[in-house]
Amino acid sequence: MRAIVIDDERLARKELITLLNQLETVEVVGEAVNVDDAKEKIEQLQPDVIFLDIQMPEKTGFDLLEELDHVPHVIFTTAYDEYALKAFQVNALDYLLKPIEPKRLEEAITKLVGKIEGISRREDNGGYLNQKKLTLEDQVFVKDGDRCWFVRLSNVRLFESDGNYIKVYFDNFKPMIHKSLNALDERLDEKSFFRASRKHIINLGWVEAIEPWFNGGLVVTLRGGDRIEVSRRQAARFKEMMSL
Repeated sequence: MRAIVIDDERLARKELITLLNQLETVEVVGEAVNVDDAKEKIEQLQPDVIFLDIQMPEKTGFDLLEELDHVPHVIFTTAYDEYALKAFQVNALDYLLKPIEPKRLEEAITKLVGKIEGISRREDNGGYLNQKKLTLEDQVFVKDGDRCWFVRLSNVRLFESDGNYIKVYFDNFKPMIHKSLNALDERLDEKSFFRASRKHIINLGWVEAIEPWFNGGLVVTLRGGDRIEVSRRQAARFKEMMSL
């Protein structure tokens, strides 16, 4: 698997790269010294996993994740254990405390290999994978105030526009992200997500019931009870996609 090491400390980067080079399953394809450098390397090299320091000058590791459209698998590496709880709140794959022990690193890589193999099996069964679009198997990073999450898109039932922000509905959470609904719509796989109206994008896999509404529109009920109006303009396309 392809990896990028992101840390502002040169010695810490070199030590981790040395450990990773001893593992047959990992190929280190790049390293980065700060968030802006990392963002450019990630977009260019498309790694499977990033080893990410949290505390860096100007911007933190969490800031990097917030700026990425597509978030690779993440293993946090830091000397500050006070961040451990926050790291696990965002559902990172693992959390390694510096100085990194070879055995703990191997455990993290074993966990990662298992996760990647599971995703590959699901993609093979699904029969398609559009790398240019965010699919149900992709995960996004959501940060709202001091709370952070990694969210698999299959778990997101609804995106709702609210001014210059988008409210992301998953589980019992509704955090806000600073992004336009139009920009998000362009990134999402149209086989799985539908632009119901100016304000809403719904996950088609969460649709539970559909009923006629005023002026030729529709009302869609999602699992969990959310009711979303599909505009008349979009109703015909929605019926076609749902084979009504």
